[in-house]
Amino acid sequence: MTRAESNHIGLAGRVATALRYLCLTAVLVGVVGVAGRLLFWPLLTSTVGPTAYVFAAHPQSESARFRNAVVGHGVAIGTGVGALWAFGLINHPSVSATGAPSLVQVAASAVAVGFTLFILEILGSHHAPSAATALLISTGLARPGSPLIGLVLGLAIVLVLGPSCGRIPIARATASRETVPMP
Repeated sequence: MTRAESNHIGLAGRVATALRYLCLTAVLVGVVGVAGRLLFWPLLTSTVGPTAYVFAAHPQSESARFRNAVVGHGVAIGTGVGALWAFGLINHPSVSATGAPSLVQVAASAVAVGFTLFILEILGSHHAPSAATALLISTGLARPGSPLIGLVLGLAIVLVLGPSCGRIPIARATASRETVPMP
């Protein structure tokens, strides 16, 4: 096989894999968005996207394990809300309302994300998108009330559907990042 043929197969494989990611993440995010629209609830949050990505692009990874995703986001919700309470920010405006974080919000966010990672390491439940969840809550963007309930409901949909979507065999061989050996 010539180098040009190998590159062509590589590009075709990358395109097939990219289309798989496009379809699976679009379905996951689309379902969450439509559910939010039907419920008149803010279910689409910036933690839904990374979680959908992990399930679609890396379904065999430690981070895509259902248990790790549930534990990860659960811990992040706890540390995010805990940081709001501990730093007296439960009624403080979010960073989107103030335009920039206060130093107290920076400290709360650092503690929330740090403790999330600390606890996940202890529990052996790594799920990178959970750091986004801790950050969304500790900055007040997904504060307790309807924003936090929306975040939880949106994540619940992705957590239920995501592992199944990741197992769909569309472009399965190329999604595993197998490469053609070069002579």
